Amino acid sequence: MTALRPNGPKPSRLTVGRIGLYAFLIFSALFFLLPLYTMLVTSLKTMEEIRQGRIFALPGSLDFNAWKTAWSGACMGTQCLGVRLGFWNSVKITVPAVAISVFIGAINGYALSFWRPKGSGFLFGLLMAGGLIPYQIFLYPLVRLLANLSLYNSVAGVVLVHVIFGLPLVTLLFRNYFVAIPEELCKAARVDGAGFWRIFFEIMLPMSVPMVMVASIFQFTGIWNDFLIGLVFAGRDNLPMTVQLNNIVNTTMGERAYNVNMAATILTAIVPLAIYFFSGRWFVRGVAAGAVKG
Repeated sequence: MTALRPNGPKPSRLTVGRIGLYAFLIFSALFFLLPLYTMLVTSLKTMEEIRQGRIFALPGSLDFNAWKTAWSGACMGTQCLGVRLGFWNSVKITVPAVAISVFIGAINGYALSFWRPKGSGFLFGLLMAGGLIPYQIFLYPLVRLLANLSLYNSVAGVVLVHVIFGLPLVTLLFRNYFVAIPEELCKAARVDGAGFWRIFFEIMLPMSVPMVMVASIFQFTGIWNDFLIGLVFAGRDNLPMTVQLNNIVNTTMGERAYNVNMAATILTAIVPLAIYFFSGRWFVRGVAAGAVKG
């Protein structure tokens, strides 16, 4: 008689390829997590412990004074206000810039996918070509333009610059997403009397929530982590968090406070890290639905 085989998945075998895959994943995780670990433990140490040179050692006791100083007391030149003001400046810059660029990019992608006005192909190519040009070469013309518009050294001017530079990527993402949607859906809505805006707001935009999340994450992290545009266009009173972090790290008054510098760095990076952590499911759905497809 033939022996009955138990149902269920076969036991996994530890092959050479699987061992190599696990080794690569572990190495990659350590490569990215080790700097974060170093910054975290250093920020929780006192300066006496840091002087001992044991960079990977755990702190003897948890000391959050460096975090308090980094938030509201770290010095930038002669001002000791911490990164608190930079945090709120970054919020005032990032939130409207993300919302405006994603909204306009969604409209552009929708128009280039379904309505295709005359010259749409040329316009799409022009947008993509503009996205490939290094934005550093546009800095001086934009400075002159914003100065003539009385927007230089203002939050509105920084938001406008981020929107301009973010539109090519956001338009590409939404255009590739909408192309995968059957065109018959849009034609049926036209037959029922729906126009451009009604189709967009009632059909296309609700269907593109995963792509809205992907585009928002890309824009948010890019704008929040930006240094050069904020430095050039924001002005002294509107400097974002990254610029203030640079000023804190490069300000030396007596002993260099490495624990404060590390705490300020983590405070600056914690917002985009939290965005990735809590919206990872939407990000994966959006990418799988066509974010990187042509």
